[in-house]
Amino acid sequence: MIEFCFRKSSYSEAHGECVDVAVNVAGIVAVRDSKDPASPVLVVASAAWDAFRAGLVRSSD
Repeated sequence: MIEFCFRKSSYSEAHGECVDVAVNVAGIVAVRDSKDPASPVLVVASAAWDAFRAGLVRSSD
C-alpha cells in the first residue's frame, strides 16, 4: 500500500474549504478533505494536477 505524506494545499481557504495534498509518490498527486483525514483519497496523474492548477491561475486572472 502506498504511504502518502499529506500537507495542506496552498489553495485552501482559512475557513473551511481545505484539502490536503500529497506529492511524495512519483507521477501521482493524492488529494483528500483536510477536515476528515479518513475520507476517500482522490489520486490523479501529476500532469492532470498541473493542468488543474494552471486552470485555477487562468480563471483568477
